[in-house]
Amino acid sequence: MGLLELLALILVIAWIAGFSFNIAGPLIHILLVLAIITFLLRFIRRQV
Repeated sequence: MGLLELLALILVIAWIAGFSFNIAGPLIHILLVLAIITFLLRFIRRQV
């Protein structure tokens, strides 16, 4: 598991748990979207 995938997993867990709003506000959502996009791009490239 790469560093970015690990970051995405941590952000998703924090977001689901509700900690993200208290810690970083909108910044956590931007990072979450970037991490998910990167994860999806890597997944698509492996499938092709």
